[in-house]
Amino acid sequence: MNRLELLDKVYNEYHREEYIYPDPLSPVLSYKNADDREVAAVIASSLALGRVDLILKAVNSVLLPLGSHPASELDSLSVSDLREIYHDFVYRFFKTDEITGFLYAIKVIRGDRGSLQALFTSNYTQGKGITSGITALSNEIARISEGKSAMLLPSPEKGSACKRVNLFLRWMVRHDNIDPGGWSDINTCDLLVPVDTHMYDIAKRLRFTSRKTADFKTAVEI
Repeated sequence: MNRLELLDKVYNEYHREEYIYPDPLSPVLSYKNADDREVAAVIASSLALGRVDLILKAVNSVLLPLGSHPASELDSLSVSDLREIYHDFVYRFFKTDEITGFLYAIKVIRGDRGSLQALFTSNYTQGKGITSGITALSNEIARISEGKSAMLLPSPEKGSACKRVNLFLRWMVRHDNIDPGGWSDINTCDLLVPVDTHMYDIAKRLRFTSRKTADFKTAVEI
């Protein structure tokens, strides 16, 4: 069995709804409106590091105060509102300043552009990769949050593999029995593998990369 046959076998066996939980995607699936799903997905993916039970706890602690329609609820909140709501938020490196800056940046981008997708696609050209779209989104969140939230959605310019934003893009661009979709005009062929330590190890074993570090160039090579 060659590498691609192996991947097809794994895909056919495990790319099923019953295997989703407890993936960080789980809480995102309850949002049927595309705007709500976009907001929920960028929150869930950006917190997707560490133990999965703690990830879900952190994601739910952010999403629950935003109710069943997080997009419109977030649009209505000020910075001071957000600071009050998330005054005791702590998850790994992220505390009140980081999550407040992040959510406020999402609100501002939505107010200016209408959606995160609009900002992304205005910096994306089909067939030329998604690097420029990721960079624009990451840099705008960092700018609006005055750098406080840069670690929640890292930029390729910093060398990060951007695992979490690539996870977010996978959820929003692909539409199948796992990934809920919601974004259009982005070619799934341009998506990058969300590379973390485990995916990097698998990719090396399957000889999809010979690079020595799990950085953005490695994600592109894979």
